Amino acid sequence: MPHLIIRVTVQDFGKWKPVYDSNLHARQSAGLKELNLWRNADKPNEVVLLFEVLDMAKAKAYTLSPELKEKLKAGGVTGPAENLFLLDE
Repeated sequence: MPHLIIRVTVQDFGKWKPVYDSNLHARQSAGLKELNLWRNADKPNEVVLLFEVLDMAKAKAYTLSPELKEKLKAGGVTGPAENLFLLDE
């Protein structure tokens, strides 16, 4: 099963998290199932997410979508998101 790791830096985790949570339906529609959400112990505004990818084409399109870019902006994400799609061998 493919996976996606996303790393972002946010201005304020407490403000970012509700915006992130409000976008659950869009992530699910894109074939993403959240497995873990971590915060960097040394940089608490750095967030790393792990998803199971149920539909690679939908997931890739979602990561490039204008709608996601708007959510990232609304959540106070600083800089580009780092997206890493992984395949099982």
